[in-house]
Amino acid sequence: MPLLPQVRFGPHTISRLIIGGNPFKGFSHNTPQMSDDMVAYYTEQRMVEVLLRCEQVGITAMQCRADHQIMDMIRAYRLAGGTMHWIAQTASEWEDVLENIRVMAELEPIAVYHHGSRTDHYFKEGKMDVVRERLELIKELGMMAGVGAHLPEAFEWIEARDWPVDFYMCSLYNLSKEPHESPATAGFAKEDHLFVDADRDVICDFVRRTPRPCLVFKALASGRKCGSQGQVRQAFGDVLDRIKPDDAVVVGMFPKYDDQIRLNAEHFQALCGS
Repeated sequence: MPLLPQVRFGPHTISRLIIGGNPFKGFSHNTPQMSDDMVAYYTEQRMVEVLLRCEQVGITAMQCRADHQIMDMIRAYRLAGGTMHWIAQTASEWEDVLENIRVMAELEPIAVYHHGSRTDHYFKEGKMDVVRERLELIKELGMMAGVGAHLPEAFEWIEARDWPVDFYMCSLYNLSKEPHESPATAGFAKEDHLFVDADRDVICDFVRRTPRPCLVFKALASGRKCGSQGQVRQAFGDVLDRIKPDDAVVVGMFPKYDDQIRLNAEHFQALCGS
């Protein structure tokens, strides 16, 4: 298979298609049954197998939260010969997130971003100094520092203050537009009403305007745009047309029933070229 489209990401070069880690943890944002299916499927061994399969189709970066389970998986993946770059998310359930950042730094992710749901929370509470402190530690430890969020206004607030941010992790859907927490902290809640396509217009306008690289996620609306491979390709194309040429797309993959890894890679090759 030809090399996937590549983009610059700070001092690194990564594939424009990045595998996301939500399915590894059973965060489907779809149905309880799908979430349970993901949890049962994704043993550590299968996570490693899936990442090695991603390498075969040219995916060179993964995005995963830095909790104990995932860090154990990262170690196992590297022992198996895996070489993909790791873009890490802070694990907000840690009592001390600064310590979480120090621990994950030992595994040398190329970049760390502040968990989007927690950014949304601190923005609403007027406590963005907490986010700033964590970003400063990430940079002090020599990693690219990013901010994730679902609220476009949080990104606008950071831009207006010219924070030393290296990249943004941008949700294409605003899952924080009403009181709502992720299932990581609050248990599962049906979320169809949160996936409104008009949200994409707002965040993609920001993505195009900021000079900072952006990693966008939920291009397939957490499985809601997967009725056929034609619909999948159209969804990817719609997003790629709306972001900068050097931005990348993070896609969670669950290849239990079909080879999503190969199919997604083929869509990106067709839409972007090699």
